[in-house]
Amino acid sequence: MVPLYVGIVAAYILGSIPTALIAGRLIAGIDIRTTGSRNAGATNLYRVAGLKLYIAVLGFDILKGFAATKWISQNLFSDTFSAEQIMILCGFSAVAGHIFTLFARFKGGKGVASAAGVMLALIPVPLLLAIALYVLITSITHYVSLGSIGAAVSLPLICLISYYSFGIVYSLEIYLVVTLLAVVIIITHRSNIRRLLRGEENKTYFFKKSKQ
Repeated sequence: MVPLYVGIVAAYILGSIPTALIAGRLIAGIDIRTTGSRNAGATNLYRVAGLKLYIAVLGFDILKGFAATKWISQNLFSDTFSAEQIMILCGFSAVAGHIFTLFARFKGGKGVASAAGVMLALIPVPLLLAIALYVLITSITHYVSLGSIGAAVSLPLICLISYYSFGIVYSLEIYLVVTLLAVVIIITHRSNIRRLLRGEENKTYFFKKSKQ
């Protein structure tokens, strides 16, 4: 067994892998931090490099959060935290790495995909419902940022509804982490929120060319 702090550091390093930045440079020959929205995330990569690369990067970013939460945590021990709490700590560390990547001067993506990976490991059914809401919002408005924020904010509510309507019990730690991640997603999207309020946010049209 490995001490908890080693796993947290490993999860942070895993989360720090700047997938979109690497894919942009090696495959598309671009630095996505200098084009489009200049965000080092999958959505910006889609706008400048297309759907296939977007799906690959999105999948890997989700896997980062899932692997940190589900796999790295399994080999850790702690005298203070439970197994679920260890999973949460590792997952949150991976999200922090994604946002503040060690390999790109601590400027990474907005944490949505890696947070989804964490939730996939912890609460897969509520996550699927949140993803459905994301798809609905994004399909109607074509604002990926609005869909991401809506999905993140919906997760604590979905967990509450699951309890009061179906008796599905989640721990206090789960409620805390989904709420905290929702706050983090809102914070990382603060510039998008300002653009949405001004009517200046870029729309994204999946499966066809974007309309600027």
